[in-house]
Amino acid sequence: MKTLGIDFGEKKIGLAASFGPLAEPFGVIKTANWQRQLTKICQEEKIERLVVGVSEGKMAEKQKRFAAKLEEVCHLPVFLADETLTSKEAIDKMRKLGKRGEEDKFAATLLLQRFLDKSRV
Repeated sequence: MKTLGIDFGEKKIGLAASFGPLAEPFGVIKTANWQRQLTKICQEEKIERLVVGVSEGKMAEKQKRFAAKLEEVCHLPVFLADETLTSKEAIDKMRKLGKRGEEDKFAATLLLQRFLDKSRV
């Protein structure tokens, strides 16, 4: 099943894709124009479901509102997944690899892979 993982942020949205059991980094889009961009990605990539990461506190409420709107806009099932500490974990891994600036799509990859792993159980 083709799945798009989404790490929603106030300025940027990290994306990961899965066309089987493994999640892969897909890209980053700006939050300002997300509706058109995500609709286009879902159509072009033939995405069948979406997974939105949800953290804690005030940001969790924004992420849940985003997920509800996303379901309306893309007309696809949206699942919520715990993304607690995925950004920190992504940054730590990227530092070890000597990379910078790609934490959003790697955080999306981590949250999507965790979702896929739980779904297979």
